[in-house]
Amino acid sequence: MMKIGVVVHGPQIVDTGFAEKILRLLENYGIVKARLGGTMGRTAVIDAKLEKIIDINMKLLPSQSIDKISQDSDVVFLINYGKSIVTGHAFGYKVFSRCHSDPDLIQIERPGEPDGTVIPWKPHLTDIAENMASDLDLKVITPSDVVDSMEPNGLYNSTEDENIVYRKIAGVSTDENIFLNGIVVGRSTSSDVTLVAKNGILTHILGGKIKEHGVEKLGRIELDSAVVKTGLLRRSKIKPRIIERNIDQMYNKDNSKLNISYLSHAAEDIYKLKDSDLVVTVGDDTTLVAADILYRFKVPIIGITDGDLDRVVEEGFRTVGSMIVELESGYDDIIGKKIFLELFNGCQTMEIENIENFKSKIIQIISSTTSRYNLKHN
Repeated sequence: MMKIGVVVHGPQIVDTGFAEKILRLLENYGIVKARLGGTMGRTAVIDAKLEKIIDINMKLLPSQSIDKISQDSDVVFLINYGKSIVTGHAFGYKVFSRCHSDPDLIQIERPGEPDGTVIPWKPHLTDIAENMASDLDLKVITPSDVVDSMEPNGLYNSTEDENIVYRKIAGVSTDENIFLNGIVVGRSTSSDVTLVAKNGILTHILGGKIKEHGVEKLGRIELDSAVVKTGLLRRSKIKPRIIERNIDQMYNKDNSKLNISYLSHAAEDIYKLKDSDLVVTVGDDTTLVAADILYRFKVPIIGITDGDLDRVVEEGFRTVGSMIVELESGYDDIIGKKIFLELFNGCQTMEIENIENFKSKIIQIISSTTSRYNLKHN
């Protein structure tokens, strides 16, 4: 039997039901093993109850997931549902070019759309690609077709001029968030967007407006290899799946201490905090994303925000018992740092005995710094 590896990328391929459909179809061709590529699809896999079928335990880039699963596979499928065929093809090209294993890779892109395609990234994979295309009513295109469509727009490669790197973004629409490595660094003002970095720091967004605070959080990067996304992190409106927590997970053995975690960066692995009893989040987007993910595990949050929200998901959820503090612009980082140093003593986790007392201490820190804040309880 042929060993088939599948790398699932992004929430849309899961939310539409095509991830499960493709996995079932591939079982007709051999033994199938699937894992997630990237991190944004993890919540979708959980909501779809597919975590026993799609391995979501490792936080790997798509190319890293392909390299890993190809070690024990005769062929690897990369399944994705890009925002447009342009973004989907550009994504596939970038991923394939970054793989170190020279994998036998077939990409299935936007299977629910009229422009959906199957791309055998090596010629000898054409037969199985055509079979899958027939099963899904898609057309097969060659890698050269992908490159030809990208080349006139300069999408398939970045250019370097001494210490300045340019990177054009595929398939952007006007007024969309622009993410670099999971952090919002700007917003598009046109459909023709190019990122510019000097000495590893993002300095300009041609065709967009840069977000300085996001650039500060991002720090130094390799622009050519950074993960770029535009628009919403998750486009579908899906009812979240609530996972019941074991009472033993909610308390320490003495049944008196509560585990509290601190999160200041939305690009960090929020799923590591799913067994916390409460999470303090700093920043509007960090609070929105963390609250939405942790809602599934019944973990409340205390969000320190300043109204600088980029709306990175279509609809966010919060666990009952959560509290949002809205401050003046720029004060979220100031207050967050004080909480981290004064309450957490510079550590990412701490133990407390009473959540309400802990909330009171946070409010004391805030009120001693500024009188202008609003509280929202959930």
